[in-house]
Amino acid sequence: MLKFKGTKIVSFVCKWNIYNFNTCKVENSLDMDTTLAIAIAFIFSACIFYTLGVWAEKISMRLKIWHAVVFWLGFTCDTIGTGAMGKLVGSLIQFNFHGMTGLLAILLMLFHAIWATIVLVKNDEKQIIKFHKFSFWVWIIWLIPMVTGMIFGSQL
Repeated sequence: MLKFKGTKIVSFVCKWNIYNFNTCKVENSLDMDTTLAIAIAFIFSACIFYTLGVWAEKISMRLKIWHAVVFWLGFTCDTIGTGAMGKLVGSLIQFNFHGMTGLLAILLMLFHAIWATIVLVKNDEKQIIKFHKFSFWVWIIWLIPMVTGMIFGSQL
């Protein structure tokens, strides 16, 4: 087991399978505080990226390439942060209000980033100008699990 400043970074786990062969694998296992810090940092970054992209697009009233890049960054950060939070609670999907709205939000963010990319690649002027209306509603829906996560998470 490798340790770095008191935090377990890598552990080697060996188990006997039914054929009595010793199977070993490497597991990344960060302690709870480190995992929580990573999750918060990535979800906060997602909030910054996504909010910046949506509001910059809304103000300019025109979808631009850098908006799509920032949407992808927000989606990526949110996915990493959500994965870290899932590791803390033992499951990536929670069947409660926060879990279901979070799943919906990530799927919408993915669809939103893909659609923004397609609109820009096709150079569809009509959609480039109207896209900000969709972006705003995806952002509003995304805020629901963001806020409920802060409220419910702070009570743990």
